Amino acid sequence: MTIAWNLFTPWSALLGGLLIGLATALYLLGNGRVAGITGIVASPLRALLSRSSLAPEVPRLVFIAGLLLAPWLWRLFAPLPAAAVDVGPLALLGAGLLVGVGTRMANGCTSGHGVCGLSRFSPRSLVNVLAFMGAGFATVYLLRHLG
Repeated sequence: MTIAWNLFTPWSALLGGLLIGLATALYLLGNGRVAGITGIVASPLRALLSRSSLAPEVPRLVFIAGLLLAPWLWRLFAPLPAAAVDVGPLALLGAGLLVGVGTRMANGCTSGHGVCGLSRFSPRSLVNVLAFMGAGFATVYLLRHLG
């Protein structure tokens, strides 16, 4: 693997990290809950499926709207990075299912454990992040070098 240093943009990466930190801190201060995307997305879906009121879900729905609108706002200032998918739809479906199962088993996702949990010095989150990252490294190695 080689790194294209001429394409590395430290200022936009720093700004993105600061914005993620600010958003998670504001969400924690405003709602008293960590900004784990799995939980934020699952809660309104559970309310819809159970035909409950969506009124308590408004902060989560606003957070989701912000996640969906962010790329469109970014396009006002800079082009979006190119995205390439090297696998077929079945592999994407399988990967999505594995991620879903993993987030249920870990009681949270990478944003909940990695961004929010590590910043709160949670030992459980540290173990989960090491497991997420280790599984990701192993998968990429196996697919790129042995597959």
